[in-house]
Amino acid sequence: MSQQVENHNLTEVSTEIVHEHTLFAEPIFGIGNFQITNSLLNSWLVVLIVLIISLSLKSRIKAIPRGIQNVFEMIVEKFLEIFDSITGARQKSLKFFPLVFSFFIFILLSNWMGLLPGVGSVGQVISEHGNKVFVPYFRGGTADLNTTLALAIIGVVASHIFGVVAIGLWNYFNKFINIKAFLEIPKKIRKDPSVLIVNPIKAFVGLIEIIGEAAKVASLSFRLFGNIFAGEVLLASMSAILAFGLPIPFMFLEIIVGLIQALIFAMLILAYLTMNTSAEEH
Repeated sequence: MSQQVENHNLTEVSTEIVHEHTLFAEPIFGIGNFQITNSLLNSWLVVLIVLIISLSLKSRIKAIPRGIQNVFEMIVEKFLEIFDSITGARQKSLKFFPLVFSFFIFILLSNWMGLLPGVGSVGQVISEHGNKVFVPYFRGGTADLNTTLALAIIGVVASHIFGVVAIGLWNYFNKFINIKAFLEIPKKIRKDPSVLIVNPIKAFVGLIEIIGEAAKVASLSFRLFGNIFAGEVLLASMSAILAFGLPIPFMFLEIIVGLIQALIFAMLILAYLTMNTSAEEH
């Protein structure tokens, strides 16, 4: 009799549906060998929303702005003023605005999409290692390290491309591997013997800059991922304690966190663009 009860309990455990927040994005379906994950679906949905809004606004632009066009023009002007405080010039702000503002909008919507009803709670049940596991169809795109890492790489690589265009390939290359510093030693050693000490230090600082570029990618990606993923875990924990009412204050907190993190990411990319397009003496 006791053996039957034990087998019955094991059956109940094996049929229990497991729902856990994983660090990795769960695959929903595949196209050949390419796996489509729930965070990728959410990112595509964000891109679709941005595309629809952009096309809608483009068709309604008028010389004399009214309604929603006024609102967006005010937002753009405020952002340009913030950009000016970092770049120091409106011309640079206008040059960097499309890229940096695109980062901001995509990250902001991705952060907020993770808070919508159904995201993380509507999905399918699959069998995995004898257990039934719940996999949501949608998951906040920025709660996936793959997404934040891709955004960070794009932003840092773009800053290097802008830097090469602005100050030239040779000058930009010497910011990191300072061959120029060693070539200047024979020319300046008679007039200024201190170049024997100063220029090797410059070359060493350039090598440290290479490490700093890798640190930028890690810092950008892990900061954004950590904050958004922690927010989703926090909301899930609050909902498990009491689903009605308790998560609401934390949702408002996550709305603010999502806005702040999107703004921080965008401003850091703008700072990198500004630094990399400035001459060494500046």
